[in-house]
Amino acid sequence: MNAAVRLPAFPLALGLPAEGDLESRSPIDGRALGAVRVASRAEYDATVERAVRAFAAWRAVPAPRRGELVRRFGNAVRVHKDALADLITLEAGKIRSEALGEVQEVVDICDFAVGLSRQLHGLTIVSERPRHHMLERWHPLGPVGVITAFNFPMAVWAWNSALALVCGDPVIWKPSEKTPLTALALHRVFEEVAREFPEAPEGLSALVQGGREVGEWLAADARLPLISATGSTRMGREVATKVAARFGRSLLELGGNNAMIVAPTADEDLAVRAITFAAAGTAGQRCTTLRRLYLHGSKRERVLGRLKRAYASLEVGSPLDPATLVGPLVDRAAYEAMQQALESARAAGGRVTGGERVTVPGCEQGFYVRPAIVELDAPIECSQHETFAPILYVFPYETIEAAIAGNNGVAQGLSSSLITQDLGEAELFLSGEGSDCGIANVNIGPSGAEIGGAFGGEKETGGGRESGSDAWKAYMRRQTQTVNYSSSLPLAQGVKFDVDG
Repeated sequence: MNAAVRLPAFPLALGLPAEGDLESRSPIDGRALGAVRVASRAEYDATVERAVRAFAAWRAVPAPRRGELVRRFGNAVRVHKDALADLITLEAGKIRSEALGEVQEVVDICDFAVGLSRQLHGLTIVSERPRHHMLERWHPLGPVGVITAFNFPMAVWAWNSALALVCGDPVIWKPSEKTPLTALALHRVFEEVAREFPEAPEGLSALVQGGREVGEWLAADARLPLISATGSTRMGREVATKVAARFGRSLLELGGNNAMIVAPTADEDLAVRAITFAAAGTAGQRCTTLRRLYLHGSKRERVLGRLKRAYASLEVGSPLDPATLVGPLVDRAAYEAMQQALESARAAGGRVTGGERVTVPGCEQGFYVRPAIVELDAPIECSQHETFAPILYVFPYETIEAAIAGNNGVAQGLSSSLITQDLGEAELFLSGEGSDCGIANVNIGPSGAEIGGAFGGEKETGGGRESGSDAWKAYMRRQTQTVNYSSSLPLAQGVKFDVDG
């Protein structure tokens, strides 16, 4: 059991507040970390107006120059990496390596965006009319509202803001009410950089703290052409409805109920390592966390036995302890949701290993749990939904087609994986007949992603794509242009409309 570890002080250079309407408490031990002031409606409206004015100036700045601001911000994050990671650990409960990894993700997406600032490519299109040519160009869209969740309190904002900024868009950020201080710290780093950048207008990036009401203001605000929201499926439905009512765009990153298939030819060592991190890492509080495991009958007994031994060896405790691999759940509500799901599984005949609360000396107010394994013969109601906690439902299968059907047989469609040495199985899984998720992996787990690829999923996951590939197009508007360089005026499709004048 971990010994009590003293909570370190915040880095003074970041100037974090001690008083305000919204109090932040550490999931490590429940103690108050600080507080921020919730934005009033008048303050919110003033913030949006500044962003609208900022857009008029920022869209005229050449994209490579916009990229230079993002480059400088990425370098500043490098300088503050350790302090920012400390804040993630204190406020979100991540172990040190994962907190550092998240800050590195901010740096990485900045690097990606800098290169992107010189590659916002359009198209040339042949015209059916003589001496005409057509173009497809991308223009800045406007101020973007970004709503983020507690589990990645810095990275998701960076995915959106780094791309939005090089695309010519100001950003208004509403962070989770569970991680207001982390957001404030990162935003202050950006403000320091922007203050020294001559072309950066006032209001280019803003932070509006608050709860559900602030999110509703963003979703309903016609001055914001795009709302990017990360969170639960329930939240996404409400945001999408409000944004659609005003004909705005929404980019949604919602729930995941991710599966892994372990095939007969699977490397068992690799499988056990992949399963354990994907299911227990971040205390099961990733949208890409592994929640459903399909074990082939020939692998079930051995892999399940090894998996239980691996789970028993996991050090559960304060994330301030370097030995810890599984930190706390974010709060009591998360713990109660986990226990309710496990009770439902037991009632349905599930065989549960783990899941109990763990007492960590000095951190008795934190909610620490032993990751749980639930053995089932077939899906049950609670396995069809995402519980944001380390619960792994394990099912048997006999054919790859049946396993793929199980993978696809939930309402969510974020991430998926297959552990196999069979090329035919791998190609089937990756084909149009295979996984219906936005992310499909072979011989790695479903948890986590590199910034170079577009991140997001299908069905109730929301359909949005953030980060790499061509996700930048969500932050711009497409314009088709036709240029006539002749003295005649032929019409398309051979239409005749002769006029004497």
